[in-house]
Amino acid sequence: MTARRPADVRTRRRSAHRYGLKAETVAAIWLTCKGYSILARRWSANGGEIDLVARRGRAVAFVEVKARADLDAAADSIGPAKRRRIARAVHAWLARNPWALGFTLRGDAVFIAPGRLPRHVPAAYRLEIE
Repeated sequence: MTARRPADVRTRRRSAHRYGLKAETVAAIWLTCKGYSILARRWSANGGEIDLVARRGRAVAFVEVKARADLDAAADSIGPAKRRRIARAVHAWLARNPWALGFTLRGDAVFIAPGRLPRHVPAAYRLEIE
């Protein structure tokens, strides 16, 4: 078994990062086509990150974008640790955007897989912000 060279790891990470950015762009376009306004992209604070913050009507969605080989694998990838990191960022976002406190707040997801249309799942995960 051979060890990975640091350059190989860096190349893979850069490639994965670019793929993730493209997936977030696709998700933002998809949500815009569904009538959402994108309020923020890649918003981070307090050790957490929100891929997209989107609004439609009286709902504000904190959207996690997951790109995987298939849509089911993407759906399974939002675990408890990820939800805690999102919650930290949501708390900070709400502190800076108190106007949103009177809105319905949701944890949505957009799943991206090659050769498939994106899948938007409203309320895909529970926001742990109480």
